[in-house]
Amino acid sequence: MARIGVLGISDGREHVHQRNSDFIREKQSVLVRSLRAAGHEVIEGGDPVNSNIAATAQARRLADSGVDVTVLYYAVWAFPHFTMLAASALDTPLVLAASTDPTEPGLVGMLAAGGALDQIGRDHTRTWGAPDDPEPLSHIGARATAAAAASGLRGLTFGRFGGRPMGMNTAVANTDQWQRSFGIDVEEIDQYELVLRSQHADPGEVRKAREWFEQYAGEVRYDGDKLTPELLERQIASYLAVREIIAERGLDFSGIKAQPELTENFATMDVTEALLNDPYDWNGPKQPHICATEADMDGALTMKLFSDVAGTPALFADVRHYHPDRDVWDLCNSGQHATWFAARSSDPAVNLARVRLCPEVFFFPAGGASVRHIAAPGTMTLGRLTRRDGRYRMQLMLGEFLEFDPATTAELVDRSTPEWPHAFARLDVPTETFLSRFGANHIHAVPGDHRAELRAVAQLLDLGLEEWSK
Repeated sequence: MARIGVLGISDGREHVHQRNSDFIREKQSVLVRSLRAAGHEVIEGGDPVNSNIAATAQARRLADSGVDVTVLYYAVWAFPHFTMLAASALDTPLVLAASTDPTEPGLVGMLAAGGALDQIGRDHTRTWGAPDDPEPLSHIGARATAAAAASGLRGLTFGRFGGRPMGMNTAVANTDQWQRSFGIDVEEIDQYELVLRSQHADPGEVRKAREWFEQYAGEVRYDGDKLTPELLERQIASYLAVREIIAERGLDFSGIKAQPELTENFATMDVTEALLNDPYDWNGPKQPHICATEADMDGALTMKLFSDVAGTPALFADVRHYHPDRDVWDLCNSGQHATWFAARSSDPAVNLARVRLCPEVFFFPAGGASVRHIAAPGTMTLGRLTRRDGRYRMQLMLGEFLEFDPATTAELVDRSTPEWPHAFARLDVPTETFLSRFGANHIHAVPGDHRAELRAVAQLLDLGLEEWSK
């Protein structure tokens, strides 16, 4: 979770401050306990600020502690210039929070401070209520999570294996713009290095992984042609090769072009990409490494933000088909869905039991396994970073992944590509709006409703926001 700084602001008159300081501490302690109970790390600035010197010194201490967001707390009337001095020593996003206890003018203090910040153009948000009310706690938590995700991009390295896939302009971003807007560097890596390194993968480790799939997957559908034990081991060796390159070059997230060079001459990257995005492999739990198929840079960036906000793997899919009779979208892409989405369980055996490794289809003559499953049902946040006339925007919506009976599921997947993974989604956006305005063929999702955090991310990163609902 995020790291939150809390600084209580008081009255500059000593006799008033002495009267109010215990009241401020009492309210602030409830706020701090409530934020910690929600899973956040909270760092307090010290005693309530009642002087110019204290405002600057305590704010600097919070800044040095590396907080993601700073909450300036108003339980009483507070001298506004203390807020201004504290703000000048802080480069974090600011949340002004006021107690609504009517015995003291906390709202007045917040409004006076907020107006002063407005006059100098210092962005901030405001929230109010009792210190343990769900609404201000949710506001602060969402802002802090968003600030951690947004600032966490700076200094990251994206590894791009290969170049533009199949003429797909939306998969390629301007590296100067990424550096300027997000602080992200892009490391270009030839796919041939992946091929070379995979040839030197540890045979024992590769065999162990293949046997893990054979033991836990619902089916490994060897056909003696497009999917053989040797081809599956080649895909696993590719995963090990990418992991080695990630460690050597300090890659924080990545994308693999694959098509057409690897998919026609080596193997598909479906198993590699699924394992990278999963929170486990055959050796146990691990951190997901965000990896986008088709080296989709904006897709990977979206997945990185979504994953950091939600704390889960992020889904990558094509917007494959719309079934108007059911108001259902088929979100389907060749093997990119992490196996975690099959059941969203912390136990890989539960997820893999719903996964089939199928022989690849005619698109990919080199063969290998596709990672076929149906995404588990539940509320999902969906969207993508897209660009219009060179400016980034976040296109955002809520949706629901659906589960059908086996006969209906078979009918729906057979209409497209049954060997690939599918997520059947009902989106909270009119079909005409979505198809007329969505800026890419790839879409991304995480479980739960994380729109508040992603709205804040868009604001903090100076992105346009297009949020849709029916």
